[in-house]
Amino acid sequence: MMMMRLRFPSALLIWRMFQPMGSERMEMRKRQMPLAQDAPGAAPGQPGAGSRGSNACCFCWCCCCSCSCLTVRNQEDQRPTIASHELRADLPTWEESPAPTLEEVNAWAQSFDKLMVTPAGRNAFREFLRTEFSEENMLFWMACEELKKEANKNIIEEKARIIYEDYISILSPKEVSLDSRVREVINRNMVEPSQHIFDDAQLQIYTLMHRDSYPRFMNSAVYKDLLQSLSEKSIEA
Repeated sequence: MMMMRLRFPSALLIWRMFQPMGSERMEMRKRQMPLAQDAPGAAPGQPGAGSRGSNACCFCWCCCCSCSCLTVRNQEDQRPTIASHELRADLPTWEESPAPTLEEVNAWAQSFDKLMVTPAGRNAFREFLRTEFSEENMLFWMACEELKKEANKNIIEEKARIIYEDYISILSPKEVSLDSRVREVINRNMVEPSQHIFDDAQLQIYTLMHRDSYPRFMNSAVYKDLLQSLSEKSIEA
């Protein structure tokens, strides 16, 4: 019985079989790259579809985080942040005012409106609210008054957003107490806010301070000590 001898190709033969294929692929790539760079419609100085420019990255053929368009976009994203800090600083947190007279302090006891109409009265009342951990009510009311003075639409929108984030948002530590109806109206109008977007909320907080905090302020040490000090100075004079 004759035994058939099977002959297997050597490793050198296998290498030679695949070597031309690899070389052909390399040649094809070299030929394609110049063609892509010289494609019609490509602007001078711009990389072609098959070439990666200095602004390209491995994820796309257009550009990456170092390209000029995204640099401009990042700068534009930073502008509102800078403006927000400046506008937030413009919102009043304390009012400069001369020392109140004895007549003014006595008038505060007549009505809440007379207390709130003077900067000295608002400062004294705010000092009392701080002791009750409700200072945000006065800060919100003052911010709304400042918003009403604005006429520039862009500034109105930015200040409205700041006031919303600081006093209306449920995520804010300075959130004021408002009913659901007022909140719903504000949320709906925040799409295009005006300088009067918080009028209902401001009135609600004003009423809350009038009915809840004002009577306690009249009986507080803050008011009584101020009244006594001014009375003593008046007698000495």
